[in-house]
Amino acid sequence: MFLEKTQRMCTAQKKHLQEVGFAASVLRQEAHALALMARGLDIAFCKAVDCLYGISGRIAVTGMGKSGHVARKVAATMASTGSPAYFIHPGEASHGDMGMLASGDAILAFSNSGNTAELSDIVLYAARRNIPLIGVTRNADSLLGKHATQLLLLPLVPEADPLDCAPTTSTTLQMALGDALALTLMRRRGCSPEEFHRWHPGGSLGRKLLTVREIMHTGKDMPLLPASALMPDVLVLMTGKGFGVAGILERSRLAGIITDGDLRRHMGPSLMDKKARQVMHPHPVVVSEDTLAAAALRLMQENKVTSLFVTNDGKPVGILNVHDCLRAGVE
Repeated sequence: MFLEKTQRMCTAQKKHLQEVGFAASVLRQEAHALALMARGLDIAFCKAVDCLYGISGRIAVTGMGKSGHVARKVAATMASTGSPAYFIHPGEASHGDMGMLASGDAILAFSNSGNTAELSDIVLYAARRNIPLIGVTRNADSLLGKHATQLLLLPLVPEADPLDCAPTTSTTLQMALGDALALTLMRRRGCSPEEFHRWHPGGSLGRKLLTVREIMHTGKDMPLLPASALMPDVLVLMTGKGFGVAGILERSRLAGIITDGDLRRHMGPSLMDKKARQVMHPHPVVVSEDTLAAAALRLMQENKVTSLFVTNDGKPVGILNVHDCLRAGVE
């Protein structure tokens, strides 16, 4: 019984090792294909980017079958990185959806063979209407290859499956090339973190790109007093506002801050007779409104403080507390 159990375990382990080895070979094969495509990029890629960047409308991304799934993802990536794009199904396009194509649009078409029957109507429509067509295929002599305004050729490599049939390596190449186009367009447009946040307001991306301006306290919520204020007024302010800090102003600019630590260091019989400027800590750590909330949180952690004033040209415009960041989901 023990011997049989041991033999079954050895057989299972051997099978697992074989499967891991096969899976690793799939990844290596697809990685090799990506490296080939990267080495083969040339001026054709730049011309395709020029074409997509220069249009006044949107990018219609299309493909059939597995290439269609790639096209949907590429359209979503482009739209989320500053290049307005949408997916058009080639089968539905032949039955009315061709009307989605507007003047000023361009078409980005994915087809491994380049001769996908469902794509033919879109390809010919683009030719008749003089709509720019970027073709992604491995067959330059195909219908798509011959009619493309700009042609991006995929390397001639086999699929990763043993039968060389299931779209695997080819779709990986299409997806990666689509990402390269989207991110190159994003780079050319000079997309800022603020713009990217506007396109991704929700989820972890939204929290990662949240700015101080969006969660800071402003106006009467800020604990501010002039440098000439007496310490009893400072204590009342700090207690009432609840930030554990008071901002001290000289000519409307933030000259310093008073924290609980400053109060302890100056504790004595004469504390209540002093003015704010005598107790304040000059040159406080501040941030700007455009600072990412995550960066502001790191700054608070590094300086071991729980609040930061937000300034614009030296003037306080807000205050940010560590709890504001945590409530917003900033890490």
